Amino acid sequence: MNIIQITSLDMPGVEVFGTLTEAQLRNRLEPEKGIFIAESPKVIRVALDAGYEPLALLCEERHIKGDAADIIERCGDIPVYTGSRDILAQLTGYILTRGVLCAMRRPMPRPVAEVVQDAQRIVVIDGVVDSTNIGAIFRSAAALGIDAVLLTTDSCDALNRRAVRVSMGSVFLVPWTWIEGDIQQLNALGFKTAAMALSDNSVPLDDPCLKQQPRLALVMGTEGDGLPMHTISHADYVVRIPMKHGVDSLNVAAASAVAFWELRAR
Repeated sequence: MNIIQITSLDMPGVEVFGTLTEAQLRNRLEPEKGIFIAESPKVIRVALDAGYEPLALLCEERHIKGDAADIIERCGDIPVYTGSRDILAQLTGYILTRGVLCAMRRPMPRPVAEVVQDAQRIVVIDGVVDSTNIGAIFRSAAALGIDAVLLTTDSCDALNRRAVRVSMGSVFLVPWTWIEGDIQQLNALGFKTAAMALSDNSVPLDDPCLKQQPRLALVMGTEGDGLPMHTISHADYVVRIPMKHGVDSLNVAAASAVAFWELRAR
């Protein structure tokens, strides 16, 4: 057990938990060196079960023989940085909700065709930048039978610390990758595309033709601006969720859960 007491906020090795930004952790210039942070024992266990590689742990002293004991044992001889709740809060800039963080190796991005190879239902997240929404969409995707998630490169990173925490580790359960270019590329992979948007030619979410599609890609945009017009125009279907009381739209995370359930593979 490689326990290291934090004596200074400038101690080598702890910068991954404090001073490095999300962009620096992701390391786009050298993807093979990318790192992400998993927060809370439950989420860390899900990541370990999914085969993610731990690099270092940060936890309150009281958790070393408590909530983090089994995690420390599973992680082998990696550094385990520890200190009081106050010093950890000074280091990270926030109070650890469950007292444990784990720095993990970021996997290399996979090709779109590989990720969706065996999928029947996938979701394309287009330009959603709120980490809470990303995490919530992943949690619904895992729970409601979505086989893969594709994110446009202007969306929030699925391995953003908050997105991971909000998803309760679901980002480790559903295959995902980045997608560049037009959604028409999914037609070549056997998918019909359904853009979630309000338009004059939209069909309701419960339209039988949607449920009958053997392979369907739902395309979700931001709750503010929605999907770009070129994305809507290139979709095979434009789909709306019927609503009442003059409400015209839902938050993208709520809308995704409704759509995932209604259009799940039968």
